Amino acid sequence: MGDDDTSGERKRPRRARLSAAILPVVGLVAVFVGCFVAWSNANTETMGWFAYAPLSNEVFTGTGIAFVSQGTQIGLAVAIAGLLVLAFWAGYRIGRRATP
Repeated sequence: MGDDDTSGERKRPRRARLSAAILPVVGLVAVFVGCFVAWSNANTETMGWFAYAPLSNEVFTGTGIAFVSQGTQIGLAVAIAGLLVLAFWAGYRIGRRATP
């Protein structure tokens, strides 16, 4: 009994190896897609404003306040989710390697 485990190591099932290889690929794809979406929606929405100061008789105008568009926000969120997946995968791999 036990002739298969003489080296002390168990072979991982094929499904576990496949899922361990797919997770970093999915993370990298999410990072690239998120960066592409954020870059392609890089047009900023500007808002102009002015204010009147009655004591100085001058009108102050803003030089332009830029807001991030919704497409850029979505792209950055997808990229951050991909980075979180990669960080989880790296921590899991390091933890698996460290345990005896």
